[in-house]
Amino acid sequence: MTSPRTTALEVLEIERVGIDALINALSDQEGELSKAFQTAIETIIAAKGRTIVTGMGKSGHVARKIAATFASTGTPALYVHPGEASHGDLGMISDDDVVVALSNSGETPELGDIIGYCGRFDIPLIGMTSGAGSTLAEASNTALLVPKSTEACGITKAPTTSTTQMLALGDALAVALLRQKGFSARDFHTFHP
Repeated sequence: MTSPRTTALEVLEIERVGIDALINALSDQEGELSKAFQTAIETIIAAKGRTIVTGMGKSGHVARKIAATFASTGTPALYVHPGEASHGDLGMISDDDVVVALSNSGETPELGDIIGYCGRFDIPLIGMTSGAGSTLAEASNTALLVPKSTEACGITKAPTTSTTQMLALGDALAVALLRQKGFSARDFHTFHP
């Protein structure tokens, strides 16, 4: 039996490899992720409304954190649960907003109504997924394609490395946005009294 310490080191190494793959994809200035990242920043800055972040399951937990980071660093944002969206919470999304939807596979059925709503009302949709040809990627105005990486769990394929990558990419978006907007430490203190 493997020791807990050895397991922990294996998990961290697998997740580091996933982050390295993300760094490499974003570092390629002519690459798809690099261009999409710049477009995502421009789209969020241009939005007159808020940034709506959504996702289901583990991606939903990551989406909540990304929305909270956006909100506390100068990008008005909120999380909308995709299941609740189908039961009236689509009304939380306005024509002036931009939606960032997270799904590792890009085939999360619960995102269907939000995807359709964005399409019907011309609301910019930024998809964060590793599914290049997925429903989410194809429906998105901008697809942030996360490199497919080995999940650290191995046995069950539980979301581990993929959620770490999405969380890190969300942090990269938040910091890039705050720098583009000139959000200061004084501004940050306003939200953190």
